[in-house]
This record gives sequence, C-alpha cells and structure tokens, in this order.
Amino acid sequence: MKRVVVTGMSGITSLGETADQIFEQFHQGKSGIRYMSDWEVYTDLRSKLGGPVESFTVPSHFNRKVTRGMGRVALMSVICAEKALNNAGLLNDPILKSGETGVAYGSSAGSVNAVREFGAMLLDNNMNELNATTYIRMMSHTSAVNMTVYFGLKGLTLPTSSACTSGSMAIGQAYEAIKYGKQKVMLAGGAEELSAAGSAVFDVLLATSAQNDHPEKTPRPFEKNRDGLVVGEGAGCLILEEYEHAKARGAKIYAEIVGYGSNTDGQHVTRPDSEMMGRCMQLALKDAELSADDIDYVNAHGTSTDQGDIAESQATARILGKKPISSLKSYFGHTLGACGALEAWLSIEMMLRNEFTPTLNLDEVDEACGDLDYIVGEARAMQADIIMSNNFAFGGINTSLIFKKIA
Repeated sequence: MKRVVVTGMSGITSLGETADQIFEQFHQGKSGIRYMSDWEVYTDLRSKLGGPVESFTVPSHFNRKVTRGMGRVALMSVICAEKALNNAGLLNDPILKSGETGVAYGSSAGSVNAVREFGAMLLDNNMNELNATTYIRMMSHTSAVNMTVYFGLKGLTLPTSSACTSGSMAIGQAYEAIKYGKQKVMLAGGAEELSAAGSAVFDVLLATSAQNDHPEKTPRPFEKNRDGLVVGEGAGCLILEEYEHAKARGAKIYAEIVGYGSNTDGQHVTRPDSEMMGRCMQLALKDAELSADDIDYVNAHGTSTDQGDIAESQATARILGKKPISSLKSYFGHTLGACGALEAWLSIEMMLRNEFTPTLNLDEVDEACGDLDYIVGEARAMQADIIMSNNFAFGGINTSLIFKKIA
C-alpha cells in the first residue's frame, strides 16, 4: 500500500479565492449568502437565497478557444485545478502527460445554460439553441473531461456525480487510486454552479430556508430555529500524490490522507439514515487503522435541514464521542458537488493554522441533535493532528475522509 499526501490545494468560493481571504471573512463573521433578485421571476420559488461567487479571476490565457467547451462549472474547475497544480509545483511537469496522473472530479450536474438549450428544443420543437458544445457543457462529467483536455492528462478519469458527496467521493477515489498503485498523482475535487433550478430541487421538498429578508442569518446548522438550507456555488481541488514521489521531489506536504469510507443507506432517496452515517465513519476509521479517540476535530456536513442535522450529529456523537465540530455551510451555503472538496481544503487549512472556525448563526443547539462540542462564537485555537470531514448525499450516499498532519 502506498501512502497518499496532499501537495496542492485551491478553491473558489463566495468569500474569496485564497485561504487568507476566506479566513479573514471567517474572522469577521461574514456570510456569503445573498438575496438573489434575479430569481424573483420564479414566483413559486419559496427561497430566493443563494451563495454566489460574484467574481473570480479568469487568467488571460483562458481565451475563447480554450473555454468554448466550458460552462461556468467547468471553467471554475479547470482554473481551480491549475492553481492547485501551481501550488503543488507540478504545473507543466512531465508527469501530467505521462499516464501516471489522473483526475477524480465531480459535480451534481453540468451547466444549467446548456440544459436550457436542450429544453428549448423540447419546448419549441426546433434546435436553434443547440451547438456543438451544448452536451459537453451539460454532461455531469464536464469538469473532469475539460481537465484532461486542458492539462493533457493520460491517466485515470474518475468522474463522480453523486450530488452532495461528489467532491468528497472524488477525493476518496483519487486516494484509493494512488494507495493501490494505479497512479502517482491525482487531481481531485468538485464544483457546482449556482442556479434557481438547483435551489428548486430542495425547495419542492420544503428543505430550503425562506429567510429572504435576512440572508446573513441563514443557514443555521444544528440550530434550534433553523429553517433549511441555502444553495451555493464554488470549486475546490486537491492535488494528491504518492508520498515517496512527493518526498523525492522535495514537495511541500500539507497533510496525509489516511482514511476513506463510503457506503449507501439502501433505504430512502432523501431521508438520511443515522446508523449508516455512523457506519461510514467507522469504515474510514478502519481504513486509517485509528480509533475514535484519535480524531481531534470533525468538519460536519451540516446542511441546516431538520432531519439531516439530527441524524448526522447523533451518528457523530455515537461513533466519535463529544468531539469539536463545526459546519462551513453556515458561511457558503450548500455548494453541492463542491462542498466535499472545499470543506476538505479548508479543514486542512484549519488544522495547519491550529484555528478552527465556528459555525455561523448557531445560537442555541437543537436539543434533538447529538451531544457534541459545537464550536460557536469565535474561532477556537487548538492543536489537532487528525481530523475527519463528512458528507452525506441524496440517494443515501455517505462519505468520510480522515486527514493527518505530517510531523
């Protein structure tokens, strides 16, 4: 078995594009949630809230020829991956095109504008809106494919489209690809672009927050008075590398991935199963050859839904005990396919900084939630050597990742 380490990290969020920018917003208690006035045309949509990336840097070499097959989600993904490769010192390295580098990357879906182009065909009975790139921009593996083309990757392509676990499952599958000797380097993560349709998925289930007049006060993970989730957008990418390869080239190592667990509830499409969530965490612990006592911090999925928060927190308390825990969705909203990657990246950053971000808007913990050490108010200064990041998705798909500091 090979050891797997993180040598590059990057992200695009509603609170910035660098860890320093984002942590400055965390320190100020700033939220990335906004009232989406463009959604007012959808009169039946209860929630008009979103976590938009209002701007992100597009390098000048991303010209029309490069981007013609990219929708917004793919564009954010490729830019994010380029930054992560640069951070790892691997941008333009021969290993990228050697067949020893692959990609595992996911999103819930492709770009909404491309879906609209096909929708126009079905509604208007003509193909005027379609072009040669419509499907490429719409397909759920658009990010992974655009990465392979842009960087000339010749190794494994593992596209993950598993809703809210797309990013974390991609990291887990990339970890396994290196662990079992199939690749030396993997680009791993997930992305999602914001749309009213993405919010409507949850709106029809009455699972979205309707605090339209107070966007800064929601979502509220684990809070007694939470009223649902808010959909956001962004992209995150980790560069995973076989430890000996990273060591030989003198790479900076941010963390080691030591455990990954994934399972499915096999019971209900949208109702979470606390028992199977707990088993997923146990699978990660088993893979890492660790006990619950070894985990110093848990980054929660924490969506602010009624059933989800209760099931997750009870599972966490049952399996791990009273651990420090917080949810970054309180700042960004639920970024769907991106959340697992963004939360892994920022959890590693918290571990390196010895500073753990509190859950925003958590004033009173719901008594039905598990007995955990909820981080609230201000950032908590503490040393953590091993952390867990959990995500749970529609379809009963569960993931758990464990990261360890490199001594």
